[in-house]
Amino acid sequence: MIALFKQKAPGTIAILFIAGLLLKLPLFTQTALLTAPTDGPMFRPLADWIGRGYAAAPGALAFVLLFAGALILNSAVNQYRMTSRQTFLPALSYLLITSLVPEWSFLSAPLCAALLLELAFVLTLRLYGAQNASGRIFNIGLLTGLAGFFYPPALLFGGIALLGLMVLRPLRVNELFLLLLGVLTPTYFYAIVLFLYDRLQWKMLVPQLHFEVIERPASYTVLGAIVLLVMPFLLGSYYVQASLRKMLIQARKNWSLVLFWLLLAVGIPFLGNSGQYTPWLLVAAPLAAFHACAFLYPSRNWVSLLLFFVILMYILALQYGIAMVRK
Repeated sequence: MIALFKQKAPGTIAILFIAGLLLKLPLFTQTALLTAPTDGPMFRPLADWIGRGYAAAPGALAFVLLFAGALILNSAVNQYRMTSRQTFLPALSYLLITSLVPEWSFLSAPLCAALLLELAFVLTLRLYGAQNASGRIFNIGLLTGLAGFFYPPALLFGGIALLGLMVLRPLRVNELFLLLLGVLTPTYFYAIVLFLYDRLQWKMLVPQLHFEVIERPASYTVLGAIVLLVMPFLLGSYYVQASLRKMLIQARKNWSLVLFWLLLAVGIPFLGNSGQYTPWLLVAAPLAAFHACAFLYPSRNWVSLLLFFVILMYILALQYGIAMVRK
């Protein structure tokens, strides 16, 4: 089955959609909505509104966001030639990764923020060689600021944009101000709304970030998911490193940014997780880029097949409660 996604044929996207529906089927059988005290001011009213509708509505919206995120990542990896050929493996990897931890598939503030950050990252990659990038830089900041209104720690993604400005093009002070202006624009309009409704308080405009560590022991399912996240990442990292000399300069820089994105995404949830593993969903997109390489590059086909079926069987065990998996 993995061979179907190693090519970019027009019909593959339909197969990907069907595979996504099968992987995310539990979303449509329950109210797939997660809320937390760390949710931003844009997600809370969305959760209240959609929670009063059909029980399947949160799951349907979550699936749309997940599938859109998979396609955005896939398009970026293919467009900037970050792998040896164009495939649908990044999109498949994204859907698999978000199924390894069940909460990552639910509609949540980190899921909404993750999609916005993906868009911001794609715009960051487009800065390379751009003659006039002012509009893109502002939009990167704007998307980051909006992500912060869903999940406040996501504002730290601005570090990726700043690194992109330094790595992909000559650093200019006016572009830094444009980036900052974009990040602050959603806060400006939010302050206007609060003022018009006579609810303006300065503390409502400042994101509340505090260091949190999940103190309860990790379950066996979480430990299993971590193993299946890390092993393909290490294998994919090996193949990326081995292929760097054959890549264009832009592709090499892009992989550096993806790695920094992953490291930042691992640390961001420590500034607000409410004792949940949901915020670590932010690692899904950068991890999926490396997982795609683990599926694509092995010279022996059985390696990628074995890896795919181990992950798939584990996901099915989580979703349908096979007795051998201890929860």
